[in-house]
Amino acid sequence: MAPKDLLLALVVIVVWGLNFVVIKVGLDGMPPMLLGALRFILAAFPAILFVRRPQIPLRWLLAYGLTISLGQFAFLFSAMAVGMPAGLASLVLQSQAFFTLFFAALFLGERLRMANLLGLVVAAAGLALIGLQGERTLTIAGFALTIAAAAMWALGNVITRTLGKVDLMGLVVWGSLIPPLPFLALSWLIEGPQAIESALRGFNLEALLVLAYLAFGATLLGYGLWSRLLSRYPASQVAPFSLLVPVVGLTSSALLLDEHLNGAQLFGALLVLAGLLVNVGGAWLDRRSRARAA
Repeated sequence: MAPKDLLLALVVIVVWGLNFVVIKVGLDGMPPMLLGALRFILAAFPAILFVRRPQIPLRWLLAYGLTISLGQFAFLFSAMAVGMPAGLASLVLQSQAFFTLFFAALFLGERLRMANLLGLVVAAAGLALIGLQGERTLTIAGFALTIAAAAMWALGNVITRTLGKVDLMGLVVWGSLIPPLPFLALSWLIEGPQAIESALRGFNLEALLVLAYLAFGATLLGYGLWSRLLSRYPASQVAPFSLLVPVVGLTSSALLLDEHLNGAQLFGALLVLAGLLVNVGGAWLDRRSRARAA
């Protein structure tokens, strides 16, 4: 990878890793469903005026927007609102890699390989160890909701695979049109009009900066640079960089939010990262061996 593109990859990882700290700050002054609605309103407008709509059927655009955008962030924001630490959220959310394998096998007929299963077992042990810590530094509800967010992300990944070669940036921008209305409806029903009014009345510069970061940084800049890298290099060369997201997430949350893992959680985090590494590395080795055989 060229040095310039390597730098871009690291920019994406830092932006996505810090994203969890920013979410935590945003949730201090805004309820989760309203935060989700405003994030995707800003991500969609005015970007749809400059980014071409992907050439896919409307039903697939809806499916993408309802899973990877609405579903993932409704669960993630709710998880962090009820006590999931930012750093652990960045780590546990990476279980989407294994949900993606499962859903791809279930819906697309893709075959699970030994490295996938081994990585899954190791990462599952780490997640179980983190979850068993219970109320010490996280809530069971927060942990379960983060797992649900990972599953929704994985469903979105499977939808993207089904679409085949598609403009990722266009998919992200136009997919951002789907979540705002459902998010607003959920905010009205769950959080109530008084919470919405109170959050909007208290809207300040900090809230604006949070939304700008989530919409323009984590969504448009992050996915824009990521899609550029995927267009230049094989996915097997780009995907491993995502393993660094929870490293940045855990480090930034410790430095900026004073979140710290206990010994058992640290060991669990290392197991999750090891499982992800086995999964990615095993898939890479498998592709290399098949290429040589061909």
